[in-house]
Amino acid sequence: MTPDEIRNRIEAALPGARVEVRSDDHVHFAALVVAPQFDGRRTMQRHQMVYGALGAAVGREIHALSLDTATPAEWAGRGAG
Repeated sequence: MTPDEIRNRIEAALPGARVEVRSDDHVHFAALVVAPQFDGRRTMQRHQMVYGALGAAVGREIHALSLDTATPAEWAGRGAG
């Protein structure tokens, strides 16, 4: 699985999300997901939303996934664009 495939799945499940996915080996991934759907959700709930978007690929094609999740307001508060 490629970073673009993962990004596309997450964006399809979380419309309007900003998603960046990196990988050096196409097995271990790191993703930044900034989505309005995360508003009012705890970190675990946010991660579950992302894992749900990826379905059975987690633990198969995606051996490991490091997640950084934020709402747009939180992301702006970090001084990020």
